[in-house]
Amino acid sequence: MGNVKKNYIGGEWLASDDVSENRNPARPDEIIGHYARATNEQLNQAVAAAKAAQPAWAAATPQLRSDVLGKAAAIMMERSQELGRLLSREEGKTLAEGVGEIVRSAQIFQFYCGEALRIAGQKFDSVRPGVEAEITREPIGVVGLVTPWNFPTAIPAWKSAPALAAGNAVVLKPAELTPASAHVMTEILIEAGVPAGVFNLVMGSGSRIGQALVEHPDVAGISFTGSVPVGRGIARTCAERMKKVQLEMGGKNPLVVLDDADLDIAVNCALNGAFFSTGQKCTASSRLIVQAGIHDAFVEKLNAARAALRLGDPLDANTQIGPVVSESQLNGNLEYVALAAEEGCEVVGGERLNRDGYFQTPALFLGANNAMRSAREEIFGPCASVIKVGDFDEALAVANDTEFGLSSAICTSSLKSATTFRRQSQAGMAMVNLPTAGVDYHVPFGGRKASSLGSREQGALAMEFYTAVKTSYVFAG
Repeated sequence: MGNVKKNYIGGEWLASDDVSENRNPARPDEIIGHYARATNEQLNQAVAAAKAAQPAWAAATPQLRSDVLGKAAAIMMERSQELGRLLSREEGKTLAEGVGEIVRSAQIFQFYCGEALRIAGQKFDSVRPGVEAEITREPIGVVGLVTPWNFPTAIPAWKSAPALAAGNAVVLKPAELTPASAHVMTEILIEAGVPAGVFNLVMGSGSRIGQALVEHPDVAGISFTGSVPVGRGIARTCAERMKKVQLEMGGKNPLVVLDDADLDIAVNCALNGAFFSTGQKCTASSRLIVQAGIHDAFVEKLNAARAALRLGDPLDANTQIGPVVSESQLNGNLEYVALAAEEGCEVVGGERLNRDGYFQTPALFLGANNAMRSAREEIFGPCASVIKVGDFDEALAVANDTEFGLSSAICTSSLKSATTFRRQSQAGMAMVNLPTAGVDYHVPFGGRKASSLGSREQGALAMEFYTAVKTSYVFAG
């Protein structure tokens, strides 16, 4: 079996008898590595190590925490080409996207390197004579991070970095499909000087190790990114145990295209949002809501651009779309393609390619309506429903008619339409003449309705989750 990558617990690399294979979705016969699945006992050891190490980490100077995060950022940036290649091999996104994700992860660590020095409080005169009131933020303790496979470095980074900056200890449980990226990030944090026990890596299935982490009584907060059904279960468990919870879940994001839109901009927004990263992102544009006057021209041009996309090996510089992450994910996508046809859509594309790997051509579901399951349920693949509407009011109503509320976008040359859409879109993020996908790391990320629960991720507001507010009173006499 060769070298098995181990779990990192309390400053030590620990093996287990249970091992998973990490395979390349573009070439499933290629094994990237073997990764130890943590036992329940090891999960308990990781939480205990984090609990023991956290007070000293919280008591350390913010400069020390800043230095560790800054060094991690520098190492990650220096190794971006190498690590981007590894990420692309295990997840399937193109090499450009893989390297870009590593660079973004380094930028995230660098941002929170600064935030570690900027955890501010407030001071007030009390309404009582001679009394002062002070508001401070303190780390919550041990945090459990449960992360998905679609951004296997960036999401662990944007959860771990603010958690560490605030003085918490971390137990990270990455997606079992993509353990390599989280394992390398752990190695980088060790090299950067994170103390033993402050950061712990436990690999394995979400149903066993992830659930045990959520249920553990010494874990003060859980930050999870994944599906809505799993998120709802985590929310119930955390509520029963009175622990903080932060959930980022699904999306069925609308891109509205009005008659006055620049056609080229609209097509590029749809192409990027619906199909890049193989559509495997919660911010993907999976509903294209198009006004009747521009509908036919938009569909014709978008379909031509869709058909011209180059599918292939993610490591080939010419590739624009890589494989779906796994056989089971691909089969689920194909079931939705068949469903869309059954529901009355004209399906363009969506076929499985006759080659090694889990490749699917990008799909458009033409003639869709917002009542169809294929237009309401998250597919998490390169599929987009095209819904024709009569006017702006109908477009806005259709855009908001969903259980999700993560990201939304509009393509228009009207300032009035753009402003009204931004104000009335029931989503956590709203874009104008930009794709629904693509966000910055220094501003809040998150949604509404079934897309998100709890305080926002990324930017300075991430500290809301990873800290507890304390109000102190002093009588000066």
